[in-house]
Amino acid sequence: MKLPTFDYHAPTSLAEAVALLAASEGSARPIAGGQSLMPVMAFRLAQPSALVDLRHVPGLDSIEVLAKEVKIGAMVRWRMIEESRELARVVPVLAAAMEHVAHYQIRNRGTVGGSLAHADPAAEFPALAVACDAVIDVVGSKGARAIKAADLFTGALETCLADDEIITAVRVPVWPKRRRWGFQEFARRRGDFAIAGIVAFYDLDQQGLITQAHIGVFGATDIPRRLPNAEAALNGQEPSEALFETVGDVASGEVNPQSDIHASRDYRRSLVGTLTKRALAQAAK
Repeated sequence: MKLPTFDYHAPTSLAEAVALLAASEGSARPIAGGQSLMPVMAFRLAQPSALVDLRHVPGLDSIEVLAKEVKIGAMVRWRMIEESRELARVVPVLAAAMEHVAHYQIRNRGTVGGSLAHADPAAEFPALAVACDAVIDVVGSKGARAIKAADLFTGALETCLADDEIITAVRVPVWPKRRRWGFQEFARRRGDFAIAGIVAFYDLDQQGLITQAHIGVFGATDIPRRLPNAEAALNGQEPSEALFETVGDVASGEVNPQSDIHASRDYRRSLVGTLTKRALAQAAK
């Protein structure tokens, strides 16, 4: 389908971009890579009066590895994350998960901020942000604020962002060197959105017992979520195949998916359990 009619703006500063969005009173939309927004517009699921292009706004396309956190600019593209050796060293799951994001061409255009703002519950990066306790920096006409990733998403394709707010960066805590992690997702075809996916990681204490367990799920819930019951079943335990089987069952019972044309509710729930077991087994190795 052809796109609806819209005005186009290419601001050269963040302040100008915010002012353009504020002046539209909610009828304009920011555009980053366009890999999510343009198809939505083509299907008339969104018909903004104007697009505010962020590609000429400076300072949004860098990856900074600091002592305690990694700061990823909103205009950083998936390919940059995939190829960053520094990022792979300090938060390895981010780089490893990128190969599951769509296809090569889309990874050259799609952006961190665009994915978070689009808030597709089957997308990888929102789930990574939630699982990794990331903080989202945003700027709007009322100033700047920081939002916990777990608080950003309010529903499928919905966030708590105001109409004139723009995501500027994502901050992710640097991992301990010996953290164990696994990432598993299942899609009908490679590059498709996940029917279900799991992000899992944990540390081991001096006794070899699991601590700081994090398990995030996507594709099988309305928003990316952590699974606190499954995490509690891991913490304080010694890693084993039997434990991972038990935790997978707990994870399966902790989600309440919807049936759609891709998979039934029961299939998705079972898949969450299977992927959790696989992710934990991957982490143990």
